[in-house]
Amino acid sequence: MTVTDPAATVAELPDLGRVVAGFVRCLRRGGLPVPISQSLRFREALDIVGVGSGLDVYWAGRATLVSRPEEIAMYDAMFLTFFHHNTSGLSLRFDDIAEVPVAADDDGADGGEGADDEGEDQEVLRWSAADILRDKDFAEFTPAELDEAHKVMAEMRLHPARQRSRRRERSDTGDRLDLRRTVRAAMRSGGEPIGVARTTRGERTRRVVLLLDVSGSMEAYARVLIRFAHAAVVGRGRVEAFALGTRLTRMTRQLGSHDVDQAVADAAEEVVDWSGGTRLGEAIGHFNQEWGVRGMARGSIVVILSDGWDRGDPEEMAEEMARLHRTAHRVVWVNPLKAGPGYEPTARGMAAALPHIDRFLEGHSLRSLQTLADVLT
Repeated sequence: MTVTDPAATVAELPDLGRVVAGFVRCLRRGGLPVPISQSLRFREALDIVGVGSGLDVYWAGRATLVSRPEEIAMYDAMFLTFFHHNTSGLSLRFDDIAEVPVAADDDGADGGEGADDEGEDQEVLRWSAADILRDKDFAEFTPAELDEAHKVMAEMRLHPARQRSRRRERSDTGDRLDLRRTVRAAMRSGGEPIGVARTTRGERTRRVVLLLDVSGSMEAYARVLIRFAHAAVVGRGRVEAFALGTRLTRMTRQLGSHDVDQAVADAAEEVVDWSGGTRLGEAIGHFNQEWGVRGMARGSIVVILSDGWDRGDPEEMAEEMARLHRTAHRVVWVNPLKAGPGYEPTARGMAAALPHIDRFLEGHSLRSLQTLADVLT
């Protein structure tokens, strides 16, 4: 395999970050789960081997983006589709793709590499689990790391901003006279009003509403983010949690159990469209109609945890997001894919929602969730 211009360098080619993001997006559309960390490794591999050979690009992607032998066929098909038809901007020719070795020769190597990674994960958990896991991609978490991550989430202790309430409280410097307390105090002093009691408007913590995308494209991240939702629901009183898929499902009650495994199992049982399709605009519209405008979203901080992939109508998405933005105090969108190299919000749902979002955050690691907790505060 050769390039059209063998003397081409990385600097002369299109932005590699965008090429990587486009290829990874193509793989995900084909059904290949690619976490952010693997995308970053692919970019690093291209920086090392360059793009002077199509064969080098192929093997760099296969070594970093393919996790299981059964994914190789899909990877090969998407690789040819993306690069051969020049959708990448790279002038690579793959006439000799048949020269690529048979995948069976690599099974042992892949397995060995996986064994090494597993050993490294065990060492991380043994020596410095919490610190190392803070930057690890959620899609790569093991069951043991999930448990460790939930402990970290429980310690985050969300403290959302406070809002003024209608209920009034006692205050020495209040803006309104408390006539009843003033008269009662005067009665205890023979009818002479020695002091004047005052009140002021009290404060209460703003409600937080978590809308978690549980579609197939979010499966690797939803299994961790639902634990974040559980820690938030259990940790304080004014948190509501919903699942977004082809329908809207409230799961606040299921996540109220202090047993995280039981809570997650109950929520998964309640959400019948887990790992299915997604109609974000329709589901958000359902929330607006049934819950939002009736009071739950008014003055609340609404957090949408989703990658933005939507099979519905983008116009419906834009309309419902605008409606939600007018009702809520603040709308925060947390996208696990935002941390990827060269990421741009080009998905139809994400692009339609972006003008109606106050903050757009990453959501692929514990550190990004800590950033979310800080933003809520």
